[in-house]
Formats: sequence, structure tokens, C-alpha cells
Amino acid sequence: MTETESQVLLILFGGIFFAILMTLFVVGVVLIHRQRQAKNRQKIAQLQAEFEKTILNVENEIQQETLAQVGRELHDNIGQLLSLTKLNLNSSKPEKQQEAKGYVNQVIKEVRALSKTLNLDWVESLSLDEFITQQLERVQATGFCETSLQSDQSFAELKKEEKLVLIRVIQESLNNAIKHAEPNHIQVRIHRQGPSRILEIADDGLGFDSSQKSSGSGMHNLHKRMETIGGKCSVSSSPGEGTSIRIELPV
Repeated sequence: MTETESQVLLILFGGIFFAILMTLFVVGVVLIHRQRQAKNRQKIAQLQAEFEKTILNVENEIQQETLAQVGRELHDNIGQLLSLTKLNLNSSKPEKQQEAKGYVNQVIKEVRALSKTLNLDWVESLSLDEFITQQLERVQATGFCETSLQSDQSFAELKKEEKLVLIRVIQESLNNAIKHAEPNHIQVRIHRQGPSRILEIADDGLGFDSSQKSSGSGMHNLHKRMETIGGKCSVSSSPGEGTSIRIELPV
């Protein structure tokens, strides 16, 4: 075999070897890509399942909150109106019986209003600002503390899922302030900041050391819920300086 033929065979075998290496490389890349796709699909499915579970939990909790509110209204408001109606109907005075009719009409209005809250249709018909206003008015009506709302209506347009999560986060934040903070004033502020919408719930109550890891699951739940709709939640507090909860959601 001549030197030229040896060089040709060497080049030929080298080419074949390179082609085999390239084929193995391409096959390896394809396999890795498919594995990554499978992992991504699995991750997306897990995130979707977690999102649906979170929304379902939120819906259930809001329904429970609504039922508790209905129970309080039946006991404290409608029950009292019916008792007054009974007392006035038992009276022989015409003006008392007329007053009883007025109570009956009021009870009918109250029952109709309560019936509307037994499902979640109100979530779509009520804006977030209107919901917050109702919650703050309810707190202030008890004489517990003063409340205020400042809003540029940045949260006027929301998907139902986003509104559900925000409603529950707001409820939890206000309940925490009522249970633990002993504030004189609770303020809610809504505004736009760059590409984000910001909702801040601040009180001037007892506060706590937010640098210490909490043993409860409350803040963890707030964080996880906001993550499911692409938002963030942070808390700032110190003893004697009140507490501020900042909720951030991209536009």
C-alpha cells in the first residue's frame, strides 16, 4: 500500500469516526432536550395543580368566612329585628303594630342581601376597592379602630383568580391586625409603582420583630398565595412601631 493510499484510508476512517462522534453528540443533545422537556412539562403540571389547589382552598375559605358573617348577621341583626317585631305585634297599640310592619320589611331586605353573599358571584360583581371599603367600614363600625383607604384604582381590572387570592390575603391581613396589633388606625393604600401594582395594609399597633422567623404559618400562606398569581408579599414591623404588609402584583 502506497503512502498516498494510507493517507486516503486514514482520512476516510477519520471522517467516519468524526461522523460517528457527531451522530452520538446529536443523539445525546436530543435525549437531553427531551428529558428537559419532560421535566418542564412535569413542573408545569405541578405548578398548575398547586395553583388550582390554592384557588380551591381560597374559595372554600371565603365561603366559610361568608357563612360565618351570615351567622353573625342572623344572630345579631336579623334575630334582634325579629324579636322587636314580635314585641310590637303583641302590643295592642296601632302605632306599635305599624312599627312591626316596618321591621318585617327591614328583615326582608336583610335576608335578600344575605342571600346574595351565599355564593361567590359577588366576587365578580364587586371591585377590589369596594370590597376593601366594605371590610374597613365593618371594622370601624365595631368601634375597634379608625380606618382609611387611599386608592388610585390600580387594581380595577383583575382576573377572578387574582381577585380571589387578593381578597383572602386582605382578609387575613386585617384579621391579624385586629387579633394581635391593637391598633388605633388601619390604613390601606393602593398605588402604581413602575410595572407593578402595590397594595399596602399598615397599622399603628403593637408591632413585632419581623427579623425573627415566625413559628406560625400565616405569613408563609400569604407568600405562597401571592406566588400562585405571580405576585409578592412582604412584611415590615418592629415592636411599638406598627406593621406594614406590602402586596405587589405585576400589571
